[in-house]
Amino acid sequence: MSWTDDRVDVLKKLWGEGKTAAEIAKELGGVTRNAVIGKAHRLKLSNRVSPIQQNKKPAPVKAPVEKKAKQIIIEDNDREKLTLIELSAGMCRWPIGDPRDKANFGFCGGESMPSLPYCTEHAKVAYQAATRNRILKSESQAAKATKMAQKAAKTKKAANQ
Repeated sequence: MSWTDDRVDVLKKLWGEGKTAAEIAKELGGVTRNAVIGKAHRLKLSNRVSPIQQNKKPAPVKAPVEKKAKQIIIEDNDREKLTLIELSAGMCRWPIGDPRDKANFGFCGGESMPSLPYCTEHAKVAYQAATRNRILKSESQAAKATKMAQKAAKTKKAANQ
């Protein structure tokens, strides 16, 4: 197939009307959608919004919002919080509240996961997806340790009887 002057005129007309490359190819016959796009590009026909994008609703215009610091809230601020001094080994160190408000600031204090400073709930928020394997591995190790402790307790109980 060759691009005759008549075919080029039809291409320009249909392109200007906003027809898709597939529709133009069908109209011309014997030419592919990609050939139409290539020829339109070589002819330096005006760039236009994709017909597919035209079907989308325009994005709503958002009013400017005053930027505030991001705060991840998992618990209510009513939850009992521990001070830094009250924390001990094996306790979750997830901060709760605003550190500038000393009366309402504290730490989670829940049982932390093995080898992590946070409880299961906070570890899932604190670590990115790439490190989730570390969290899952830690959960698995904790489950195994619990099972082993239960088994040891049963063995000890049976030995004492």
